[in-house]
Amino acid sequence: MSVDKRARRRRLVLVIAILIAAHFYVRPWVASRFAPDLLMLAMMLVAIRSRPGVAAVAGFLVGLTADVLSPAQFGSGALSHTIVGYLAAYGRAVFFPDNLLVNAGLFAGGVWLRTLIVLLVSGAGAAEFASSLLIWGPIQAAVTALVGVVVVVFFRDWLAIRLDE
Repeated sequence: MSVDKRARRRRLVLVIAILIAAHFYVRPWVASRFAPDLLMLAMMLVAIRSRPGVAAVAGFLVGLTADVLSPAQFGSGALSHTIVGYLAAYGRAVFFPDNLLVNAGLFAGGVWLRTLIVLLVSGAGAAEFASSLLIWGPIQAAVTALVGVVVVVFFRDWLAIRLDE
């Protein structure tokens, strides 16, 4: 592995560590319904730079972490994050992750799809399903995508992203 690849990998790990730390130390200060999902954002950044198998394992680990924090729906987070991680890595072949709009769409779509899978697997009631999927899910997806765009723009050199001008 060349020095440049190692340096890029270290920078990516540092950005992921910053997002994880912010998820647990900054996110609790924001109203929970409007808080961006920084763990999901970190997983998506890994997923769009990895093979589908690696992204699925990363998604499983992030989902397991989310499940430990909310044991009432244990397993739904691991399943949903695994599926979203795999699809994000697979979608890299179809879409160009160097486009800022595509990154925003991937972040928002991933968060919304994760919400859909969690609701389906956890057996949510009709009212909770509708409000979470149609109101709160898109809001959290948009906020997470907005934060994701800020992270991508701010750390574009560290993440080795060539943004289309």
